[in-house]
Amino acid sequence: MSENSAAPIKKALSRNVMLPAQDMALLGQTSQPILTHADGIYVYADDGRRLIDGPAGMWCAQVGYGRREIVDAIAHQAMVLPYASPWYMATSPAARLAARIAELTPGDLNRIFFTTGGSTAVDSALRFSEFYNNVQGRPQKKRIIVRYDGYHGSTALAAACTGRTGNWPNFDIADERISFLSSPNPRHAGNRTQEAFLDDLVQEFEDRIEALGPDTIAAFLAEPVLASGGVIIPPKGYHARFKAICEAHDILYISDEVVTAFGRCGEWFASESVFDVVPDIITFAKGVTSGYVPLGGMAISEKVLERVSGDKAGGSYFTNGYTYTNQPVACAAALANIELMEREDVVVRARAMAPYFAQALASLRDLPGVAETRSVGLMGCVQCLLDPTRADGNADDKAFTLEIDNRCFELGLIVRPLGDLCVLSPPLIITREQIDDMVAIMRRAISEVGAAHGLHARVPAAV
Repeated sequence: MSENSAAPIKKALSRNVMLPAQDMALLGQTSQPILTHADGIYVYADDGRRLIDGPAGMWCAQVGYGRREIVDAIAHQAMVLPYASPWYMATSPAARLAARIAELTPGDLNRIFFTTGGSTAVDSALRFSEFYNNVQGRPQKKRIIVRYDGYHGSTALAAACTGRTGNWPNFDIADERISFLSSPNPRHAGNRTQEAFLDDLVQEFEDRIEALGPDTIAAFLAEPVLASGGVIIPPKGYHARFKAICEAHDILYISDEVVTAFGRCGEWFASESVFDVVPDIITFAKGVTSGYVPLGGMAISEKVLERVSGDKAGGSYFTNGYTYTNQPVACAAALANIELMEREDVVVRARAMAPYFAQALASLRDLPGVAETRSVGLMGCVQCLLDPTRADGNADDKAFTLEIDNRCFELGLIVRPLGDLCVLSPPLIITREQIDDMVAIMRRAISEVGAAHGLHARVPAAV
């Protein structure tokens, strides 16, 4: 029997697999679509259907599927040396990858620590903020400031910093160390200009620091774009102004680039090139291997490290690590991925393709039920509301959008369902023609589902 035979796979899913978003009332009663193989920007279901991978897996399939260069690098390293203890041994792939990433990071973020993925990268960065202040004799400086709508992972501390409140029920994630600021969602500006909205967000940050006491705050943790919170792009100048406040109060600025790095926003790292900020720490994962194997990490500023190393170390050890830190197969995959991206100018192509992607999404604004489209680089979304004048959707809007997502799947497009958003972040190798195909499917799905809900066409909006 083939390893892709549907019956035994569905049986195993029903009896043995716990899903990442498991509806416990339906445990063992539901099934997911089964994928059998992939090529380029397409994945194939067990019924033979070809689907455009609109979310690039989970924001990560930068160079697409079936890339022999990465597969060969994985196989070669697995045969030569599949594992080495990161505590006692070094390997060439980890050393070469760290050097390569240091060339790509902004500023002096030259020291690289590898983890197993995005959650552990964020967790390690936050643990470093604890270590950093303890070594300097500031044990009270431990609070972490984050934002509503932010997403930072599934480990206990990273989850506690996640401002997607829908993730909170039935988990004990409340932590007095964590303080949440307002989401920088421009749709929440109301009658304010974007400049006034930004001023209010900055004032809120300053007020929060004063209320908590700057001597108690270790770090500000922020995604350049709040990805899983809804592809929320903060007002222009947001990150630079927040970084200046952090510097004034000796607060570490941690940029969570798990989604935005490695070309997703048209740059190797988005912090400086897109959002005008050089962080103290950057976390990364996903696109570093284009999803072929798990790998994450953080890059730390030399200026920051100077305060807790050498004659300022005080006999300390940064005792944070994982069995698969510096994992040689994963590092070899990342090296091959970066080399491929450079050889094919993938990041440059993504940057050049971004305006066309934005325009294509914006062409959907004339449809009833489409409240907004927004994008940066090759990550974007279509917000679908039964009443497009609202800033945020309700339960009916989420059900409406899920119908659209399901119809897209039937028509040959995977769209990431995210509340009232249809999220798209395709492989960076996507062509104009493939973007047209993707948007044509979305147009048909939105039109059909909108018509079923009695929505009527309106005058097209200017693009």
